[in-house]
Amino acid sequence: MTRKTTAAAATTAKADASAASSAAPAQAKSAAMQRPPAELLYADELARLAAEDRGPVPPGWRLSMGAVIRFIAGGEGHRRKLVCAPSLLERALVTLASNRALLLVGEPGTAKSLLSELLSAAISGTSTLTVQGSAATTEDQIKYGWNYALLLNEGPSERALVPSPLMRGLREGRLVRFEEITRCPPEVQDALLSVLSERLLMVPELADAGTTAGTVFAAPGFNLIATANIRDRGVNEMSAALKRRFAFETVFPIADYDEELALVRTEVDRLLARDGLSVTPSPDVLEVLVTVFRELRTGIGRDGQAGERLSTVVSTAEAVSVAHAITLRGHYLRGDAGRAADIVEALAGAAAKDNADDLKKIRRYIDQRAGKRAGEHWQAFHAARHLLPE
Repeated sequence: MTRKTTAAAATTAKADASAASSAAPAQAKSAAMQRPPAELLYADELARLAAEDRGPVPPGWRLSMGAVIRFIAGGEGHRRKLVCAPSLLERALVTLASNRALLLVGEPGTAKSLLSELLSAAISGTSTLTVQGSAATTEDQIKYGWNYALLLNEGPSERALVPSPLMRGLREGRLVRFEEITRCPPEVQDALLSVLSERLLMVPELADAGTTAGTVFAAPGFNLIATANIRDRGVNEMSAALKRRFAFETVFPIADYDEELALVRTEVDRLLARDGLSVTPSPDVLEVLVTVFRELRTGIGRDGQAGERLSTVVSTAEAVSVAHAITLRGHYLRGDAGRAADIVEALAGAAAKDNADDLKKIRRYIDQRAGKRAGEHWQAFHAARHLLPE
């Protein structure tokens, strides 16, 4: 073993011990948050993975690729947090260890943002270095800004500089998340070109002639994870130059019914536990909910019969939100765990949104399919069809 390897191992061991000692305070901190980031929510698990990790760790990473996969996909005593193909995780990790950025594309609600959050938490120890793309996103928000009071008093200086999440990621050697990149204007997107190709960010206001002052170089571990919805394609198309700097990975909806049902049940249980409630959602209600969402999403029934597909995406993430809301409604208003009839009212907001044709499709679905299914909960769902708005 070389001296360099020995030093790296010692540094890793020190980091592991530090992570383990900070897991408890992190858990206490997350309890005070409505929606803690993954690095706090799973602090104890990440510390345990770091302590047990014996695989080769890419430069700047907290964990080996194998440990990251176990953290996300589960196995060896770790709970699965995301349903996706193992090959997708492997390709994503290899991309992030290289000099190419990663772009996760797919339908809305397919957990692209969750995947980027979990990857960032496991690899960099933080998932909060995030740029939220929108029509109002500016180049300054991507690169850097200024404290204008200090700028007027002192002129351009490190003290007056306000680093963006991207600049911090470069300096600290961490992953940066760029949500909804195609919602940004093309000229704003192209602010990433030099960063992704040269792995540096120039601050001309701080530059001295003939020196590297004012240049932020990427530390080992830096890379970018961006997300984009397929339904936003063409809104602000990425330039060919920017596309070349990304490896595209498509995140698909969950294909297996049992896996989706299990995930919805697990996530709802977690949300209810964070609410401090001991109530358990009705398995029959969850079965109706997940079945309805899948059949309206794909247009294909569990029996293989073709039906109508909604224009909007009724995703697994929305199924979790609806199941959580139904359980809360039953607990707080009636003292039960939610009813199948509650799903009908929830569909108008979660599935139909502002499309009148989708409401008609939902009504036909309830009349033609739900009414023919056996079971008390299916009959209750069918009987509540009058709750759909006209």
